[in-house]
Amino acid sequence: DSGFDRIFKRMSNSFFNIDDIFEEFKGNGSESGPYYYGYTMTVGPDGKPVVKECGNVKLGFLPTSDTREPLVDTIVDEKEKVVKLIAEMPGVEKTDVKIVVENKTVDLSAESDDKKYHVKVPIQHKVDENYAKASYKNGVLQIVFKLTEDEKPKGKTV
Repeated sequence: DSGFDRIFKRMSNSFFNIDDIFEEFKGNGSESGPYYYGYTMTVGPDGKPVVKECGNVKLGFLPTSDTREPLVDTIVDEKEKVVKLIAEMPGVEKTDVKIVVENKTVDLSAESDDKKYHVKVPIQHKVDENYAKASYKNGVLQIVFKLTEDEKPKGKTV
């Protein structure tokens, strides 16, 4: 089995299991929703695939809230020396979006009359948390952080 085959089999098994979860929940007579579950697959900086779960249902658990987890992509632009977080949150207004940056984690949330989003995104790179620009247009939130360079050790070699 190649690495891709193992990932595909794991994803396929997850989809079959999630159908059982939905049927079980549907049998309880609940009318809330929507529920979704999926994967995002990107290529990491080392050229290897990076697979992440997304959705408001986790395997083995019934949905517990109507809050959705937005799809978030992290893009590192070494040339521009920035890290961009792109989050898809359709159905809310710019004024509904709340962003909190603390301890290398971005806490994104938004709530309107019929949509609720929440996710905590870890920042894997060293960024200046005090320098962040955010924009929201057509359901897409973009947050740009300035990359910071590692501090060089001070001192002399003797």
